[in-house]
Amino acid sequence: MIKKSSATLSATLPRLGALLGLCFHYAAWAGPTLEEGFARPPISARPWVYWFWLNGNITSNGITADLEAMQRAGIGGVLIMEVDQGTPKGAAAFGGTEWRKLFQHVCAEAHRLGLQVNMNNDAGWCGSGGPWITPELAMQKIVWTETNLSGPAHFEATLVQPQAVANFYRDIAVLAFPTPTAEGRIEDIQGKAAFVPKRISPRSTWPVLPPQATISRQRMVNLTDRLGPSGHLDWNVPPGHWTILRLGHTTTGTDNHPAPEAGRGLECDKLSPKGADAMFAGLIDKLITDSRPLAGNTLISTHIDSWEVGSQNWTPRFAEEFQRRRGYDLRNFLPVFTGRVVDSLEVSERFLWDVRQTVSDLLVENYAGRLRQRAHQHGLRLSIEAYDGNPCDDLSYAGRADEPMAEFWSWGVNTAYSCTEMSSAAHVYGKPILGAEAFTATDGEKWQLHPAAIKTLGDWAFCEGINRFVFHRYALQPWQDRPPGMSMGPWGLHYERTETWWEDSAAWHEYLARCQFLLQQGLFVADLCYLEPEGSPQRFTLTLPGREGNTPQRPEYNFDGCPPEVVLTRMSVKDGRLVLPDGMTYRMLVLPEVQTMTPPLLRRIKELVRAGATVVGPPPAKSPSLSDYPKCDVEVKSLAAELWGGGQDGNVANRGRRAECRFGKGRIVWDGTTAAADQSSAHPLEKAKWIWYSEGNPAVAAPVAKRYFRRIVELEQNRKLASARIVLTADNAFELWVNGQAGGTGDSWEHAYTFDITRLLKPGANLLAVAASNGGQGPNPAGLIAALSVQFADGQRLEVDTDRRWESALAAPGNWNSDAGSGDTWKPALELGALGMAPWNIPGASAAEYSFPSFDLIADELARAGVPPDFEGDARLHYIHKRLGETEIYFVANPLTNWIGVSCAFRVTGKPPEIWDPMTGRISTQSVYEEREGRTLLPLWLEPAGSLFVVFRQTHSKKAAPILAMERDGQSILPKPGEPQAGPPVAEVMSGVGGSGLLAWQPGAYVLQRGSQSSRFEVAPLPEPLELTGSWDVSFQPNRGAPAKVAFSSLHDWSQDTDPGVKYFSGTARYTKTFTLPAEWVASDKRLYLDLGKVAIMARVKINGRDLGVWWKAPFRGDITDFVRGGQNELEVSVVNLWINRMIGDEELPEDSSRNADGTLKEWPAWLEGGGPSPTGRYTFTTWRLWKRGSPLQESGLLGPVGVSMARWEPLGR
Repeated sequence: MIKKSSATLSATLPRLGALLGLCFHYAAWAGPTLEEGFARPPISARPWVYWFWLNGNITSNGITADLEAMQRAGIGGVLIMEVDQGTPKGAAAFGGTEWRKLFQHVCAEAHRLGLQVNMNNDAGWCGSGGPWITPELAMQKIVWTETNLSGPAHFEATLVQPQAVANFYRDIAVLAFPTPTAEGRIEDIQGKAAFVPKRISPRSTWPVLPPQATISRQRMVNLTDRLGPSGHLDWNVPPGHWTILRLGHTTTGTDNHPAPEAGRGLECDKLSPKGADAMFAGLIDKLITDSRPLAGNTLISTHIDSWEVGSQNWTPRFAEEFQRRRGYDLRNFLPVFTGRVVDSLEVSERFLWDVRQTVSDLLVENYAGRLRQRAHQHGLRLSIEAYDGNPCDDLSYAGRADEPMAEFWSWGVNTAYSCTEMSSAAHVYGKPILGAEAFTATDGEKWQLHPAAIKTLGDWAFCEGINRFVFHRYALQPWQDRPPGMSMGPWGLHYERTETWWEDSAAWHEYLARCQFLLQQGLFVADLCYLEPEGSPQRFTLTLPGREGNTPQRPEYNFDGCPPEVVLTRMSVKDGRLVLPDGMTYRMLVLPEVQTMTPPLLRRIKELVRAGATVVGPPPAKSPSLSDYPKCDVEVKSLAAELWGGGQDGNVANRGRRAECRFGKGRIVWDGTTAAADQSSAHPLEKAKWIWYSEGNPAVAAPVAKRYFRRIVELEQNRKLASARIVLTADNAFELWVNGQAGGTGDSWEHAYTFDITRLLKPGANLLAVAASNGGQGPNPAGLIAALSVQFADGQRLEVDTDRRWESALAAPGNWNSDAGSGDTWKPALELGALGMAPWNIPGASAAEYSFPSFDLIADELARAGVPPDFEGDARLHYIHKRLGETEIYFVANPLTNWIGVSCAFRVTGKPPEIWDPMTGRISTQSVYEEREGRTLLPLWLEPAGSLFVVFRQTHSKKAAPILAMERDGQSILPKPGEPQAGPPVAEVMSGVGGSGLLAWQPGAYVLQRGSQSSRFEVAPLPEPLELTGSWDVSFQPNRGAPAKVAFSSLHDWSQDTDPGVKYFSGTARYTKTFTLPAEWVASDKRLYLDLGKVAIMARVKINGRDLGVWWKAPFRGDITDFVRGGQNELEVSVVNLWINRMIGDEELPEDSSRNADGTLKEWPAWLEGGGPSPTGRYTFTTWRLWKRGSPLQESGLLGPVGVSMARWEPLGR
């Protein structure tokens, strides 16, 4: 047992005292790995950076300086990519001799410094391509030409060769068929035939076309063997009108981008292992050879980044692989690739489903799986950003990575879905490390962000399951003294050694490393496993109240998504729980609300239920595939009838909202008032109208602006609600609120967004409110379309569609989305037209995104089983729960800019809670808590943007009865469940060598209740804080244009100073001041705290020569009791600001380089290449200028007020 006195405790925890109003004492060490790793995180827990090399501008000195700076600051590794973002060309051509020598230098230096290296598998940031990929090994697509003939006749001629991209073409087949006399074409064939990646929702019925609009397989003639080498065909044409298709394949022509010229080439074939082998051999194999013996040690991984290379739908062995996987020959279905209908629309659509699934299977196995296999042969791992834009199932694709990666943006783009999806993939495939391209930004970031500004977003990402940040981005700095220096074009986050605050960032990185260390431990705790629908391309999406915006909330019962592959190959049942080989368990499997499922998947679900699983969801009606058709549909119907107990016979709706069927040891539960969505017969927006504010003709051109829309929806008071979903989209983006609560967001009019808003509705009047934004550079089409479907427990429905009954406005008051009576400028919305109108042209038969059963139904089912929520507190808090053996680890984060006190409920009992503070690395067991109904209720005070771990690991000691209540002047000072408190705690309970005690920030009569015993304290009035007013001596960092030293008569914003050197200063300035403490303030019953007030942006604090570290976020406050003395004390505060002011100031000076209008360089200036200073006296140099003369300056410096405050220590006894 390690114990410290209260004085020592505060000395080592300069900021912890203000964090928690709880009972502290240090816990016994349970094991060196967890506790020591948290206190001193290993290199494996450190954050990484995307290290972008810019167009050959690489130097060995720059490499060394960058890596050394990373090591100093606490970075653990680099993911290298070289890109061309408009930077003038450098001397080191990608992959050339000099470039490879520089890469060897990277590995040697990284090894010396203890850093790790992940090398992207090509140049650019997407896909896998390069000049070594020849057309026959590149991505392939089907192409064709048509020849129309009339018979009887003899045809002898050369068929026109289809398109040959990159002068490459190979034949597949020549087919002839009677020309249909009626037009029958498949909608959206580009997406359905995988010419482009597009998610196609599951469907179960299709229109029946007349025979004259289709092609009969029985009458199709295969002429492939008659085709000569040059395309010559000799054929006796039968009577009638005939069409000949010459089908072949060529490369898609897609190349890797944005790659430097020397590294640019065709993208490799993603469906053939030969393509992956050629890709690996072209770069990574060579780098491994160059880097031995560091390959597998320092060079530890290769990487596939964003999928931005479109789709492919052919590979030389596609036909053979298709037959092996789907069980039938595709040759007579090849005309479907042209959009024609073979046999029937249903048969053709099923074939296309099989095509897309085969493309997905081959990509996952022969591209991702093969590259991983090649990496493993050399001791390397593979990381993949496996989401969105690809022609496959995201989760299965991610499952082939050793380390899946997501991304989240700090500026300009919402990619929160990728964190949810890749987190699920990591959990269901047993991947302990989940990285993320972290804090990516558009050019709007402009050096504005810093650790404190991005912390809450990072904390949210941790709660989504991310446990390794890879900062986007660090641009390689080829120079030693050119700040801010090289930029990755316009993209942020700017995160280099040239940042003003880089040398002060170690504390921030240590915070991240502590979080990542704990979050890399154990298994994620989730109750629900959501099965995504079969089919490809596929993305796992879950639309629940709170899961919207850039930081969606996790529900009180947590979840993962899984692909069908996991259910088929990895999932089993033990003791009624669904289990995976790596240890993950779930209480329920939730099915998507779709009407299709293949027999193998449904058979597997039957086996799981028989073994004891609980499954929630509706029965399917048929298979989506042509495999074994039509027998497959008969089997699906039979299995569904068996599992759902006659649900297909129409009896479900008569059972009320909850229906259940027991089978074997398990059961299936579903909403008896609804059936699975038939997403084929009608688009859910089919009856809705596009609307906009009445201003000209919005469907042609509307201003680039935001417009506001509302509709009141009345729900009967005595009618029980079963579920409510809204489907909507807007050109270009929207935000939805329901009764003032966030309901969802979207940013693509091509995507119909579905949100479960059941929990947001109430009996009586409900206000739907949408803010729709029209983006772009100038006037362009704008529109909003939405449909609300409310299902009642009695089976009745209420449908509300967008039309002129909605009201709209140019502007809206602050409460417009919660108060239907607010504002007086509302007028009826303008109806533009139906769903399929131009310019949007959305097909009426195109389906919206799939959905899942109502979360309320699922939560009710868990409650019926006696399972309380895993975590509850204030709805605004973020959380995640991990389990390591018998140890329960919760991370809780406050995204607010203010203090909050919350009674949090954790689904753990029998173990005292401990606080593990990632800011300091200290661990303390809590005494103020209560166990109730299978959960531990723990009051937490979280500072602005504060976060902490709550760990449960030891069994209760009989001597340690918890404190159940705390009062001040007869009033409870602990937050109650559901009633959060604003502001910091008024008192804390702490313990140390001298015994436990009360640390009080306010005077009054305190009572602490522990079981039947109570302790009472009278805290006398405390003195007012001592404000440090008057003058400060300030020394500025040299060579930044400011005077060496000045005296400030009072604290003020540098940007408001009259001296231009101070006004435009960027860097570090050291403030010093002598202050006097009354002797009586320094006593054993008092604790003293320094509060710096406002700081822009971070500060290193020293008192009497002793370093208190870097204070990088608000509140800038710490315990200084053991650093001060009665009488005179010396305070030193070194404050650093951002680059912005100096860059704006430099724009007052003459130009020193040749620039384009957007701030980019035309060429390297001679003075830079010569190593000299700017000839015009500028202090900054960057390759992409983002600030202009006269731009607003940023608040900077120590702004205060600075003061010392006191808290009273009252002993409780041992």
